[in-house]
Amino acid sequence: MRGILSYGAYVPYRRLDRADIRAFLGSGGGKGTRAVASYDEDTTTLAVEASRVAMRAAPAGIVPSALWFATVSPAYLDKTNATAIHAALRLDADAAAADFGGAPRSGVVAWRAALSGTGTVLVVAADIRTGLPGSADEAGGGDAGSALLIGDGDEGAPVLAEYLGAASATSEFIDRWRTPGENRSRQWEERFGELQYLPLAEQAWKAALQEAGLAPGDLDLVAVTGLHTRAVRAAVRKLGVGDEVVLDDLGASVGNSGTAHPGLLLAAALDRAEPGQVIAVLSLADGADAFVFRATEALPAHRPARTVAGQVANGAGLPYAKFLSWRGMLTLDPPRRPEPARVSASAAARSEAWKYAFVGSRDRSSGAVHLPPARVSMVGDAIDDMDPIPMADTEGTIVTFTVDRLAYSPSPPVIFAVVDFDGGGRLPIELTDVDEADVAIGDRVEMTFRRLNSADGIHNYFWKARPVRS
Repeated sequence: MRGILSYGAYVPYRRLDRADIRAFLGSGGGKGTRAVASYDEDTTTLAVEASRVAMRAAPAGIVPSALWFATVSPAYLDKTNATAIHAALRLDADAAAADFGGAPRSGVVAWRAALSGTGTVLVVAADIRTGLPGSADEAGGGDAGSALLIGDGDEGAPVLAEYLGAASATSEFIDRWRTPGENRSRQWEERFGELQYLPLAEQAWKAALQEAGLAPGDLDLVAVTGLHTRAVRAAVRKLGVGDEVVLDDLGASVGNSGTAHPGLLLAAALDRAEPGQVIAVLSLADGADAFVFRATEALPAHRPARTVAGQVANGAGLPYAKFLSWRGMLTLDPPRRPEPARVSASAAARSEAWKYAFVGSRDRSSGAVHLPPARVSMVGDAIDDMDPIPMADTEGTIVTFTVDRLAYSPSPPVIFAVVDFDGGGRLPIELTDVDEADVAIGDRVEMTFRRLNSADGIHNYFWKARPVRS
């Protein structure tokens, strides 16, 4: 049986209230909120966080044979972005890492390839959606990541959702496009797109159900998504299913996260599905792709601890002016300090396990934990007698902290804390996803993979700490 072995999603902490757009600009906006990636997040870090949720819930010992990453807003061109995710997850060198990109459809295409292929494949998608200030894309977009671990189940790694079938329908027409280098996409007149999408949606939907041997009435949970809002709404009415089985598209709370959104909606469905229930996902992007899964008896025991609904409910607000600054739409006066220097490629390669996977060292004789890893123990006389100790999933406690308003940051102030990790290890480290008034000695924190800065086109990734939330 082939299907989903584990899954996860990541919704950034910050939310933009769409009403603030109109209050600031006098136009645009709307109702509800949209999720916003922090200034220190990009699609690579979003993908790492979604992957960590999925891999924590995966059976112990399961190792992906490949990692595929899909996005339309990659941190790099000419360089494989999946390799940084691969390093952060500490995957073996023989696990291939590859990018799927260029269009929102690339995410579900990667699903299709993994589901019809062999091996255990971690398919990750992430997008940061934006648009010009006051535009529908700015208000309706959202930032998120999603991850599916796809493979053949066995007794040790049961399938949580059996793959029953899929189908695609493709047609060349102009709907949404963006030329390289542009920071916004454009869209053709909506009625034309609706006329193009509807027959494709019906074709893929019917073919997927036929392959699964099911009728619309057999479906229990249905998710429909796409960046063409009008076509999505019209397609829902053509599926032959009742309103009660159609899932919330999260547009009012998260926004549409593009390439990541089908995975985000599937994760939300799996969070609530009962064993035996059938889930269908229909995605509209340059055609239509439909997938059908059946939840298995193993699902309830292997759900991620961090659900989509929990993350959606756990956000905090962000002023619109700061949103524009984080998006590069509003340039603020920087701190009077030298900008960051370019990261050293050779130093990064030498310390890959520490830099990308937050792996310290533990003295075999005394048990002392060293962060960063050390050759000479701070306890006793041991030299080069250490074991690597992964610390990315270890929580800690704030011992002391400082609020620095002078250090260079695109979003000052910088909050720096000394953290004592559970089981040993102390490290001064930057906090993120928190306001200075909410930090206190004794607070519990967890690690999150972030982009510290960028210089000369090179992104400097490392780990920060954030408050422990659901």
